[in-house]
Amino acid sequence: MKRNRLKQLLAQGKPAVGTWLTLGSIPAARHLARSGFDWLCVDCEHSSVTVETATVMLGAIADAGCVPLARVPSNRHDHIKRMLDGGAFGVVVPMVNHAEESKHAIDACFYPPRGNRSVGGGMHALNFQTTPASYFANADEEIAVILQCEHIDAVRNFDAVYGASPGVDVVFVGPNDLAASLRNPQGIPPSSTAFDEALAEVRAGCTRLGIAPGIHTFSAEEAKRRLAEGWRFVAVGSDAQLLTDGAADLIFGLAPGR
Repeated sequence: MKRNRLKQLLAQGKPAVGTWLTLGSIPAARHLARSGFDWLCVDCEHSSVTVETATVMLGAIADAGCVPLARVPSNRHDHIKRMLDGGAFGVVVPMVNHAEESKHAIDACFYPPRGNRSVGGGMHALNFQTTPASYFANADEEIAVILQCEHIDAVRNFDAVYGASPGVDVVFVGPNDLAASLRNPQGIPPSSTAFDEALAEVRAGCTRLGIAPGIHTFSAEEAKRRLAEGWRFVAVGSDAQLLTDGAADLIFGLAPGR
C-alpha cells in the first residue's frame, strides 16, 4: 500500500507546502499536482465543488504522485467519510472549537476499534495503489487528521481542544476567521500584535502536544516568513489566486500603470 508522504514529512519534522483547490477544475488539479507542491487540498467548504468532482480531483492528484487532501464542509461524520472513501489521504476539518468536536472528527477518520469510520467503498484503495482489503487493514496509519483552529476560544483552550484525543497530525490556523473572532464589540479588527500573540500561542500549543502547526498564507513571501517561524504545514493561496495573480502580473507587465 502506498504511503502518505505528508505524514512522513511531518513525522520527520520537515515542512509540507501546498495550496487550496477552489475552482472545481479537474485539469487545473492535474497541472498543479505536477508543479512541485507536497499536497493539494480540494476545498469543499467555501466552494461549489461536489462530491463527484472532488473524487475525480483526488484521484488525479494521487495519480500524479502528490498528496490529495479534502476540506470537508463541516465537522460531520458523513462529510468526513465520503471524502476519505473518495480517496483523500487526509481531511481538513473546519471550526474545531471544543474537545467533543475534536474527538468527533478524529473518530470519523479511523476504523474500529480506534474510531467509528464505516467500512466500505473502493476508490480510496485505487488512490493508495492497493486492494480494498489492504486499505481497510492499513488506512488508519496513513490518514492525516488536520483540525482547524479558527477562533480565539480554541486558542485559549488549546490543550483541552486538540490534545483530548490522540490522532491529530496538524492544527491548521484559518487566519481570516481567527482574526474575525478577535474583533472588539464595535467590529474593529485586532492589532497585528494581538493577532501575532494568538499565533504564537498556537505554535506553543502544538509544540507541547507534539502536533505540526499549520497556517494559510497568501504569498510566497508570507509563506517563507511562516516557515521560518516554525510553521510546518503551510498553504499558499489557492488555484483561483494563482490564476488571477498571474493574469494581473501579465497585464501589468504589458501595460504598466493599468
